[in-house]
Amino acid sequence: MVVAIIAVGAGLAIWKKKLGHSGESFNSISREEIELLVGDMAKQNPMMIKQIAQRPEMKKKQLDNLKQILAFASEAQREGLANDPTNRQTLNDIKAEIIAVSYDREINKDKGPMPPFGFITDDQVKAYFGEDPQAAGQNTPADANANQAQAKPAAPAAPALSQAEKEKREAEFQKFLDARIEMAKAENPELADRQITDDEKQQLKDDYAKVHIYLQEYEDKVKSGALDATFQQKADLQVKLQQAAFLTQIYSKKHAAEMDVTDDDVNQYIAAHPELNADKKAKAQDVLNRAKNGEDFAALANQYSEDPGNKSDKGEGKGGEYKDVKKGDMVAPFEQAALALEPGQITPELVESDYGYHIIKLEKKTDTKDASGNPTQTYDVRHILISTTYTDPNNPTARPQPLKQYIKQKLSTDKQKKLVDELVARNNVSVPDDYTLPEVTDDQIKDAMKNQGGPMMAPPASAPSGDDTKPSGSDKKPAATKKGK
Repeated sequence: MVVAIIAVGAGLAIWKKKLGHSGESFNSISREEIELLVGDMAKQNPMMIKQIAQRPEMKKKQLDNLKQILAFASEAQREGLANDPTNRQTLNDIKAEIIAVSYDREINKDKGPMPPFGFITDDQVKAYFGEDPQAAGQNTPADANANQAQAKPAAPAAPALSQAEKEKREAEFQKFLDARIEMAKAENPELADRQITDDEKQQLKDDYAKVHIYLQEYEDKVKSGALDATFQQKADLQVKLQQAAFLTQIYSKKHAAEMDVTDDDVNQYIAAHPELNADKKAKAQDVLNRAKNGEDFAALANQYSEDPGNKSDKGEGKGGEYKDVKKGDMVAPFEQAALALEPGQITPELVESDYGYHIIKLEKKTDTKDASGNPTQTYDVRHILISTTYTDPNNPTARPQPLKQYIKQKLSTDKQKKLVDELVARNNVSVPDDYTLPEVTDDQIKDAMKNQGGPMMAPPASAPSGDDTKPSGSDKKPAATKKGK
């Protein structure tokens, strides 16, 4: 549960990190602000900058995603979702954590590697809640090492807290804890009955204290003018973006049903676009009629079947034959039609699945038992597939995928784009069309890899459409009929 609680509000990838104050507007970001964030990213991950420079579509995708986040966040704010007590607490916690982490990196950047908040001592943590520092014992090993290596002076003793201030800080921590637990349980219903332990609570309490120790230092230095203005701007931008990401999350959950695409939606689209399916069905019906009229089924399979499993390793047709198929191996429409036949029979009608139109001839059906000793069946069939898979003409790298799957994705994308366009207009969302990337050198990339202790991993590329239907080269079952594919 601790991991789940801490993970709530975790940062987005690349420069969609975290960003202003919990009550500010989320409807715009300037080119200069984006370039400010990207400049920081170039120091932390120059390889990513190089990849974006080489793939302009990545930059456009980032800008589109950012526009969507700001549009959803603005609409969530307009609907009052930010005023929910738990959401309001989470927004405040995001601000505190981002500022504290940024401040930690800034003031300790020249002191060598150290975990987050590693320079805050146990005594300071105890003092934050008005507890007896002596109860903490010695400083943490990290603190001791840091003091020895960096000759770090002891932190000044914090002034004693009044009883009222102690109670206030305890109450504020409890609100933080309650909100994190509520958010974690909302994310994972399995945690509904999970009780947080005393050790887990203490861990969170220590982390909370460290965040607020640095938050207070940051705010004091802002008031005194001791902090660099550019650093403050970066911190505010990071807070704003992360708060926007959180509001996007809760808005998306509330309106998830509006984005659903139903089977009826898909069928209506196919009916309105008969060109996607009509020729395939007519071809399949003609092959079925010829098979029923006595033509050699194996020859028809080798001539017409588009099932990739019908090819041998040498590329020769196998007559559409599959032997010793276990019950449960094939997708339901295929298996139900096959097992309804008697040996020698051909399906009287076309059998439709997500992969196309199937023509099936049962060769043999055998009663047997499964590994647990329960009655089951195996069967031999011949099969002709007229595929209805479809390749997105607008995506040159796309793979063929089931027509209904393609249409569902298309309708979902269209729905989302329409909603985003409406929200962008309603909330006057403004995102630049482009931005300038900083130059990065090979030496910068090498230094970054050295500092991170190994190669920097690029984010995985998006899986091509239809990847889940790709046949397995070592599997004897056809990808077009295999259950779960």
